[in-house]
Amino acid sequence: MNKPLQIVDAHHHLWDLERNYYPWLSDHPEKDFFLGDYSALKHNFLPEDYRRETAGYDVVATVHVEAEWDRNAQVAETRWLHEVADKSGMPNAVVGHAWLANDNCEEVLAGHAAFPLMRGIRSKPVTALRPDLVEPGRPGTMQDPKWLAGFALLHKYGLTYDLRVPFWHLHEAAEVAARYPETPMVLNHTGFPWDRSEEGLAAWREEMRIIARAPQVSLKISELGLRDAPWTLESNRRVVLDAIEIFGIERCMFASNLPVAGLRASFATIVEGIRQIVSGFSEDEQHGLFSRNAARFYRLDLP
Repeated sequence: MNKPLQIVDAHHHLWDLERNYYPWLSDHPEKDFFLGDYSALKHNFLPEDYRRETAGYDVVATVHVEAEWDRNAQVAETRWLHEVADKSGMPNAVVGHAWLANDNCEEVLAGHAAFPLMRGIRSKPVTALRPDLVEPGRPGTMQDPKWLAGFALLHKYGLTYDLRVPFWHLHEAAEVAARYPETPMVLNHTGFPWDRSEEGLAAWREEMRIIARAPQVSLKISELGLRDAPWTLESNRRVVLDAIEIFGIERCMFASNLPVAGLRASFATIVEGIRQIVSGFSEDEQHGLFSRNAARFYRLDLP
């Protein structure tokens, strides 16, 4: 690329385990974590750690996505992140958490929305571990009337929605997107193409096409890590190119998912791998993928 590559990291996490409470990193281990053993994450990850991981790259802005902070104090994470940003200059946007089906949903949303860096909400709906275990309509799913009522409030507070579900739930998310077209959504982690068999990728592509029909839905090209395999250019090239073909590169944004992605690959490995994969796109399209598209979605002013 002729221009220096500027990066807006559209999805990362920070945590201070000495000061704050993250159940999954302290006393409530997640037995079905998608990358398996994550004990290597159980240490502080703060701006200085992020900058050390990304040294050598021009990261001009970052978006912090909720890190499963204590769910009894959801707005406290947003408050803490603003303190961090005041001291360190990052993050530049915040995606918080609220249980959409809870009675206090609007109170929590209003609390988040009072902070200037707040941009959106990530709230994982109830999902199934496998496609054959899906139970539509359960409390907390994307068909739950209370969950939908909470989702409807996002537009009132000017908030976007970060969607994180296994790909076999994407047709359900497409129904939500059709019902609430005024709320911008972004699908996390490339739709989780965990099954790299021909059959698995075909099912992933089908669901990705369904959700991509909603024009207000964007995609994060992120977290291509697999439970039992290393991050490789060969294994991820087809997935990235298929995802971009389905959504269009103008709706795709790069994201690191640090520090979680570090369980499988370094920031440099991920950036250079994706740069090589998208080298056939125009320089303008590549700059859109790595910075401009995320800046537009999360309303960031770039230098």
